[in-house]
Amino acid sequence: MAEEGVRKDEGLLQLVTFSIGEEDFGVEILQVQEIIRMREITRVPNAPDFVEGVINLRGKVIPVIDLRLRFGLQAKEHDKKTRIIVIEVKQMIVGFVVDSVSEVLRIPAGTIELPPPVISGLDSEYISGVGKLDDRLLIMLDLNRLLSREEKSVLGEV
Repeated sequence: MAEEGVRKDEGLLQLVTFSIGEEDFGVEILQVQEIIRMREITRVPNAPDFVEGVINLRGKVIPVIDLRLRFGLQAKEHDKKTRIIVIEVKQMIVGFVVDSVSEVLRIPAGTIELPPPVISGLDSEYISGVGKLDDRLLIMLDLNRLLSREEKSVLGEV
């Protein structure tokens, strides 16, 4: 059975998959507004370390979060594969920097299991499940739970 926030479509989940370091992640495609190439990010003074800054996306200023830093991983220089996934998180538009976007994937809902308590050092509160694919595991992120109330408040001020 799928967790809250993961939509079943006739037993299939449609996901946008992306990589951060050696890990593969997935988010429900309906949460993703768009995927854009890296662009100039304007730094914001006194923002949390994982907030890279803000970008202007068609006249709207949105905060940009580096998921590597949010997960406590080593920062990485952006390259031609780096993307920003634009997502609405609790009525706020946020951009998430990822190493690369892999594909749009449809997987049977039955391949998703509840997460174990700790996965690769990530706190499991952000993880809605783990998908078992043929040759790899796909960590399902619950982006609504990725940021604390305080962090959302700070982003609202950015």
